[in-house]
This record gives sequence, structure tokens and C-alpha cells, in this order.
Amino acid sequence: MIDVLYFAWVRERIGLPRERIETSATTVSGLIDELCLREPRYAAAFADLAALRVAVDQELSAFDAPLQGVREVAFFPPMTGG
Repeated sequence: MIDVLYFAWVRERIGLPRERIETSATTVSGLIDELCLREPRYAAAFADLAALRVAVDQELSAFDAPLQGVREVAFFPPMTGG
């Protein structure tokens, strides 16, 4: 089981701050593909991956990052500084 966290507009589009998911995906991209097949709201949230960042076990990661042994995946928009 993987805890999947959603932040900012990703959370707004999906309608959940977090969920626990059983997945057969081996990478973050595979997890996204599985999520997009669930409901249109997931497909809308992940429609533009260039507008998203991902953290795997609280480390900024790439979408091709492996999921083996991972406990948490978080999706969020890029941070802006000020």
C-alpha cells in the first residue's frame, strides 16, 4: 500500500487530500496511468505533467522513479519563490 498525497489545485481537482492505494505500478508514471483510469477527475488532475512535481518518500523525484519499497508519493504544482 502506498499513501498518495495531493496538494493545492491537484487536491481541488481530485477532491481528496490523500488516499491509500494498492497498486501494481512499478513507477510513478505507472501509478499516474492507473489513477487516470479510475475517474475523469484524476485524468483532469494529471492532464499536464509539465505543471506537476512529485515527491517520493518526501524527496523530489522524477516521474520514472521506481515505486518498490515506497511508502508515500506526493503530487503538487511547482513551488514559486518570493
